Amino acid sequence: MDKFELIPCTDPLTLARTVADNWLNEVERAAQSGQKHSVALSGGRIARNFCEFAAELAVARKISFDHVHIFWGDERCVPPTDAESNFALAEKSLLSKISVPAGNIHRVRGEENPAAAAKLAEVDLMKFGGKNPSFDVVLLGMGEDGHVASLFPSEPPEVRSNPAIYRAVVGPKPPPNRVSLGYSTIAVAKQVWVLASGDGKKEALLQSISPNGNTPLAQVLRMRNQTKLFSDIRV
Repeated sequence: MDKFELIPCTDPLTLARTVADNWLNEVERAAQSGQKHSVALSGGRIARNFCEFAAELAVARKISFDHVHIFWGDERCVPPTDAESNFALAEKSLLSKISVPAGNIHRVRGEENPAAAAKLAEVDLMKFGGKNPSFDVVLLGMGEDGHVASLFPSEPPEVRSNPAIYRAVVGPKPPPNRVSLGYSTIAVAKQVWVLASGDGKKEALLQSISPNGNTPLAQVLRMRNQTKLFSDIRV
């Protein structure tokens, strides 16, 4: 069986709307079966589009989020009101437009020391999901270098293999100090959906889906049995 499913989309907005619609289906499915639903959101331009469509569709479909727990795949080490904050992006584009119980929003404390923020995020997730937490859905963007969350290709193998649930990261892009889910946590998620958008990322996507790829996304794909790649990039 292929390690991934490539789902072609005609353009970025169609991609974002498709993923938002699919996610809301998962939210409704969990509610119907009396289960909680956990999601890890991402940051970036395509994430903003996703959040905007998710809010719009959720209101139209009158979806309840009482059972939904929202986490983040990574966060910049900035205050939650900073324009660089992934939480701020989601708060403006999604959370302010739907009704999620305050206790169900698990933001990474980017204003703290990076190591402390990572530990707090790890403890919070373990309180929700136990010693070996498994998200229902992890949403990941993909950078021009094939990075996902804040896992960058410049990391040496011994750092990549760090088993921490969340860990502090110093990235090559500003702001450099970040907190990210580790590979092992992403690998055990029930579903991982990658939103790969933009022609400038074609080479990274090709490298990532290659059997010998060495990008962070390639590593995620190898560690999982199935990952969905939603992409407007023609490959």
